[in-house]
Amino acid sequence: MGAQSNAVERIGILGGTFDPLHIGHLVAASEALHALELDRVIFIPAGRPWQKSTYAPAEDRFMMTTLGVAAHPHFSVSRVELDRRGPTYTVETLETFTSFFQGSSLFFIAGMDAVADLGTWHRVEELASLAEIIAVTRPGSTFDIAAAPEGWPRVHAMEIPQLDVSSTMVRQRLAKGEPIDFLVPPTVVDYIRQHGLYVGTGAIDA
Repeated sequence: MGAQSNAVERIGILGGTFDPLHIGHLVAASEALHALELDRVIFIPAGRPWQKSTYAPAEDRFMMTTLGVAAHPHFSVSRVELDRRGPTYTVETLETFTSFFQGSSLFFIAGMDAVADLGTWHRVEELASLAEIIAVTRPGSTFDIAAAPEGWPRVHAMEIPQLDVSSTMVRQRLAKGEPIDFLVPPTVVDYIRQHGLYVGTGAIDA
């Protein structure tokens, strides 16, 4: 994050394991950029995802994410969670960005299923003062935002095109020797092949 970034006023934050980054992540970021009129979307690979036991090395996930978003002028990648010790929590990341991007509005992008479980998030009661939530949903999905408990941050529902792709599916295809072309950006495909990622059976557990 450079000093010039302080001029950005509407910032989308897309956190995830990105193990690996795939086209679904890019579509969600692009839709949020348009729907909420964001200035940029920052991808934040998790350092040590507390909810997962197996995942690719942090530096590989950072490189794949960086390569995958490089072609979009309004996308960037932050190391804020990779360089933090211990488990990584959304509220701590948002505190960091609130301090750095003073005066800016933050929008945390998450899947509708994750938003439905917002009550289980670490220090959830503090989220409302830090950011608004963009809940990514697929056509036909339903979630009663109006019924959200008092104290939750403001939630925007955002429908994106149906894409039947996930990081788990990509890893499973790689483990079976199946192609992943067009499921992830070409630069990420090249990185995975060059570094021999996800060829072991343990890589598909997370």
